[in-house]
Amino acid sequence: MTAATGSPVRNIALLSISQALGGSGQAILISVAALTAAGMAPAQGLATLPVSLMIIGTALATGPAAWAIHSWGRRQGFVFGAAVSIPAALLATAASWIGNFWLFCVALAAFGASAAFAQQYRFAAADSVPAALKSRAISWVLFGGVLAGFIGPQLTILSKDLIPGATFSGAYLVMAGLAFLAIGALSLTRLAPTVQRAEDRKAGRSLGTLLRTPQIVVAMVGGAASYALMTLVMVGAPLAMVFVCGHTTEEAAFAIQWHIIAMFAPSFVTGSIVSRLGPHLTASLGLLGILIAGVVSLSGVSVGHFVATLVLLGVGWNLGFIASTALLASSYRPEEAARVQGLNEQVVFGVMAVASIASGLLLQLIGWQSINILAIAIAACAIAILAWGQYDAGKARAGGAAY
Repeated sequence: MTAATGSPVRNIALLSISQALGGSGQAILISVAALTAAGMAPAQGLATLPVSLMIIGTALATGPAAWAIHSWGRRQGFVFGAAVSIPAALLATAASWIGNFWLFCVALAAFGASAAFAQQYRFAAADSVPAALKSRAISWVLFGGVLAGFIGPQLTILSKDLIPGATFSGAYLVMAGLAFLAIGALSLTRLAPTVQRAEDRKAGRSLGTLLRTPQIVVAMVGGAASYALMTLVMVGAPLAMVFVCGHTTEEAAFAIQWHIIAMFAPSFVTGSIVSRLGPHLTASLGLLGILIAGVVSLSGVSVGHFVATLVLLGVGWNLGFIASTALLASSYRPEEAARVQGLNEQVVFGVMAVASIASGLLLQLIGWQSINILAIAIAACAIAILAWGQYDAGKARAGGAAY
């Protein structure tokens, strides 16, 4: 830890608070964005397009975000990323107020660009502590999402009618306030320095070599599968509850609230689980949870079934994503960090964007039950790849090889 770096505990606490604030905004979007869009979309099948554009915005911004963070420094990059949310929130407020679907799409794409910076919080924590503590640091940062699971949906309920005659517009206005608070927390961080000189970041293994490293590829598969499957089911769930199964908006918000809590509550122990079981097995258990969520969903469409499905989905995502991130964070050298992190984010959120777009379309074309059957099949394939990765890593250790 350099003189310019603050206490790891303080930094992780501030990143966790920032995660809670940003996650509360994401929870608001998850709860109402598709419902907002459904009321003004040219066609019902386009209801998830704004959310998909948000994820596409994240995927497209991951490379520039990684470059900015590693060129400007983590604190400056994170503050800039949070600041982007403010005009995005104001634009979403205006779009929902006047009923302009395409303006709403632009606003959510901007939210996605902001989220690309926030996704790097976990790497900032992992790169600031010794190798043995990486999974715990990642877990504690993501633990801030537990507060988001409580705060976001409640803010949605309290603010959705804040602007008379414009349902949900007030919720987006609240998101601007959350971004201001996040900027304040991030400005107090003193994070580990990055390799800022472009010529220094060119050192290390080439991109082709990195992509031939099993540990990196398996980590990307685990992270991408966990996030994409979570998105595929989560984005479609509120629409299926309200428009297919006849449940209320409040019941959909309740189910999403417990999904978000389940996404982050296990972070309290996930780091210890990764340390005890290893990242491959932990990620496999996470994907097994997603697979079981699909089985539960196939057994019924009551509110209880949706809540159970989304809770299992959230827990599975937590184990799969944190374990995959920890595996990735132990696979590169400092001078390779920007390259590997940027590539990983593009893969994860690129696949996630496809899943988000597919969710609304598949709901229209094949139905809610078929979406869950697809999720079960993909989760099973990802578990097989992680098992191969565990075998390969064990073989490498037995042979004395190092990644």
